Amino acid sequence: MNSVVSIPGLEANGAKIPLVGLGTWELRGRACARIVEQALRLGYRHIDTAEIYDNEREVGEGIRAAGVRRNELFITTKVWPSHFAPRALERAARESVARLRMSEVDLLLLHWPNPQIPLAETLGALCKVKRDGLTRHIGVSNFTVAMLDEALRIAAEPLVCDQVECHPFLDQCKVIAACRSHGMAVVAYSPIARGNVRNNRVLARIGAVHKKTPAQICLRYLVQQNIAVIPRTSKLDRLSENASIFDFVLSEAEMAEIHALARREGRIVDFSYSGRIDWD
Repeated sequence: MNSVVSIPGLEANGAKIPLVGLGTWELRGRACARIVEQALRLGYRHIDTAEIYDNEREVGEGIRAAGVRRNELFITTKVWPSHFAPRALERAARESVARLRMSEVDLLLLHWPNPQIPLAETLGALCKVKRDGLTRHIGVSNFTVAMLDEALRIAAEPLVCDQVECHPFLDQCKVIAACRSHGMAVVAYSPIARGNVRNNRVLARIGAVHKKTPAQICLRYLVQQNIAVIPRTSKLDRLSENASIFDFVLSEAEMAEIHALARREGRIVDFSYSGRIDWD
């Protein structure tokens, strides 16, 4: 196994979130437990799951097998929009924590917006499960600037992040700016655009300069902006590669060149629970 990596964190409304984590979407069964275990043995401390991924039990198994102290970990899970009514949300949160076999998670997110249920009701329940000790922190995912503004007006507890699709091919500058103005973190899912970065000439050329892969350049571009990344992988060698991005720095010119790749229409994931989201 590779040597243990040290991954720095960012601060956001009382939470300290490791800048590189492991996304677990589509990981199942023994393979999921094994990759979580190996990630933690390698030095990862941030693991992201969700009730809709149907792998919280396996994530929990991997965590226990790794033997890392609980207070060193940052575990995120997410509530699916069909459970946004207050009683359903509280039940979903308790069931997620039980599947993970933990007393609490570190961060509980609303997975996607659900306009069919008033946000005030959903956020009231989300704040309650925090006060009840099921999660240390709360936040949202896939929220636009307008949705964030509404959520922040309503929430009685601090929101620590908006987890969104974020990679060099998608312009997320408005959401990033909104999060920063409120002291919230941005957590990037699909940060290497589901592998689409590997064939990009700009990223490959910059990678050659630094002796890094296009994916590493992409991840470095995000963390250098203090954006946390949660790339998903099922390959052990990729775990080390994805975390090995803190031994070099991109120049301002390189950052600008990568930034120029962004497009409003660069979105890969465009699911919404009810109706189309008017993305920023």
